[in-house]
Amino acid sequence: MVVLNVSEDIEAKIRRLRELGKASVEPEAPKTAKPPVKKPPKKPRPVGSIRERERRKRILIGASIVIIVILIISIGAYIYMENRAAQELTQAKNKKLAEVNTYFKPGSELMNTTFGKNARDELIRKINAAQTVDEVQSIDVKAAYQEAWNQYQAYLEEQKRLEMERQLNQTKKEKISQIEAQFSQLLAMPLPDNLKKKVIDSLNSLEEQVMSATSEQQVNAVNADPYLLELWREYYYYVIDTIPTQNVILERDNVKKIVTKAEAKSILGGILDYRELIQYKVYKVEFVDIALVLSRDKINGAFLAPGDKIMIFAKNATNAPFKEIVNEGYVELVLLPTQAGTISVNEAQSQTSSSSTTSSTQYSEQHNTQYTPGDTSITNGQAISDIYTNSQTASQSASASYSYTVDLTEILKAIAAGKIQASEDVKEQLRAYGWEIVDLEKESGMLVLDPNTQFLIIVKVPSIFVPDILSNQQYLYIAKVAT
Repeated sequence: MVVLNVSEDIEAKIRRLRELGKASVEPEAPKTAKPPVKKPPKKPRPVGSIRERERRKRILIGASIVIIVILIISIGAYIYMENRAAQELTQAKNKKLAEVNTYFKPGSELMNTTFGKNARDELIRKINAAQTVDEVQSIDVKAAYQEAWNQYQAYLEEQKRLEMERQLNQTKKEKISQIEAQFSQLLAMPLPDNLKKKVIDSLNSLEEQVMSATSEQQVNAVNADPYLLELWREYYYYVIDTIPTQNVILERDNVKKIVTKAEAKSILGGILDYRELIQYKVYKVEFVDIALVLSRDKINGAFLAPGDKIMIFAKNATNAPFKEIVNEGYVELVLLPTQAGTISVNEAQSQTSSSSTTSSTQYSEQHNTQYTPGDTSITNGQAISDIYTNSQTASQSASASYSYTVDLTEILKAIAAGKIQASEDVKEQLRAYGWEIVDLEKESGMLVLDPNTQFLIIVKVPSIFVPDILSNQQYLYIAKVAT
């Protein structure tokens, strides 16, 4: 700049003047004393030399004064220039500091971080340490702010990346735990070796998919449901195939049904959610005989025969709905109650005869005489009637009655004790007695036994239904399956 060049020229001149002043003012260095030399006698100086000497002296004094004045002026100018430069430097620094405060506002987002604080402190240090205005003006506050902001944004991006990575790892960990929990129930089952290997391979494959995912969306997109549905279905088919009988029992929500193996696979194969599929249980069918004492109105009117296929229902309250207990069972035996084993017969016979004889004789006679004297007619009549009646009645009657009572229970006891002759004939007659009396009811259309008559019925049912039957024994209804 022009100001700086002028200042530098003045400083150079001042230095030269100082050197010149020192040269004129400083005394000469003392010389080494020499042995006195005998001087020749002085000659008288001429007047012109004295005047020359005085003139030189005045010149030296004037030059000294000029030099002193110049020095004073130079020093004043120097001080002025120095003060002016310092003032300009201070103004430049204040302006630069204001610019720093404009960019690095206290309380701003950047100033709440070490990046902003460190950048501001560094700028202030540089500004305060600057010696010239050019140094101050060369400090780029905007660039420093932008650099600090970029560092802060890079820091935020890094923190965001680390947080996303942490969240991704946490999501992966949770997803793997979820998948392992889903597979744990299946692995707890008695799986055959080949199926168990398939389950473990599927589990490992899903875990690899989770670990190789690069985003939470990819992690959440890993779905174990299709794998589990196929594996659970395969396990159920394995259980069904290992059951030796042709039928199996399917249970869901405490409702049990006997179905064929093909029907069981069809039902399970139509389910599309493994959570619904695992609600089913498969059991082997093992039939047992169980005896029930029920009124005839609860066992199809007792119109049952051994071998009939039946279903059993229960209704344990007045307004409660009927609940299916057994969907397939068979009748083994029906026994008549004690009331049906007692026979009371009353027979009566009567004969009546009667005869009646009646005879009747009747005789009648009538006479009429008429006279006509003049205009007057006179009639005289006479009637005679005789009736004879004869009747005879005879009647005869005869009657006879008897009654007897037979207790079949006592007859059975007597047969068992060997106290009845021709016991085989009696037993043969008794074998058909129970069924004949019920058949006679159907044929005659008359209800002989009371609807509340208790019958003992022995049914053949799968063993798994027995607890349900016994717990609802007082509320059971037996229905015959129509063929």
